[in-house]
Amino acid sequence: MDYKVLAQQTAQEILGYSQDTSSWKVVKSSKKITVSSKASKKFLGNLYRVEGIISESTSKLADFLFKPEIRITWDKSLKEYTLIHKIDSDTFICHAVTQSFAMGSISSRDFINMVYFKRCDGNVYVISSISVDFPGFPPSSHYIRGYNHASGFVCSPLNDNPAQSKLVMFVQTEMKGKLSPSIIEATMPSNLVALILNAKDGIKTYKGPPDRGYNRNSQSLHKKK
Repeated sequence: MDYKVLAQQTAQEILGYSQDTSSWKVVKSSKKITVSSKASKKFLGNLYRVEGIISESTSKLADFLFKPEIRITWDKSLKEYTLIHKIDSDTFICHAVTQSFAMGSISSRDFINMVYFKRCDGNVYVISSISVDFPGFPPSSHYIRGYNHASGFVCSPLNDNPAQSKLVMFVQTEMKGKLSPSIIEATMPSNLVALILNAKDGIKTYKGPPDRGYNRNSQSLHKKK
């Protein structure tokens, strides 16, 4: 598999979602965060769009959202988030394990995701993510292996205040297992609002080093125990 080509294609797909204004239905609005959804074209489920304003520059926000060692500190939906392979300074593969949610109705899932960082014209940043197969990390008996179709973040500066950013997140997660779609649809919007709120809180203490990246000189590969 050519991971880099797939990463670039996924980023373009996320940009396409951000420019798509048709058929979105608002399913939740809370604390100045709006969640909309439409039927996914990838699987029998929904593509979710989550929008909010973050009081930070796009470059700092994108850096904060991208780094794996930072993500685990603020994303409370994650139990584990481990970098298992660095492709280059803008692309890595990670193993993620989610917390259970919906009062235990949805058990923990694990995912092998490729994450990619792209800067676009106008100081717009895309952090895209898609599930991939990776040698040495097959599904295990400990978790149900989920699948993330093209997902990610788009960070763009506000026209009237470039020091603030509009954050749009896209999620289309195939949970797998024997879950009723109604359970996912009932619980997902609240969890997505919580994720953005966690990001807004977490970035307040993030200083953002001058060099974006998570140790560019390291070609990390963690073995599963």
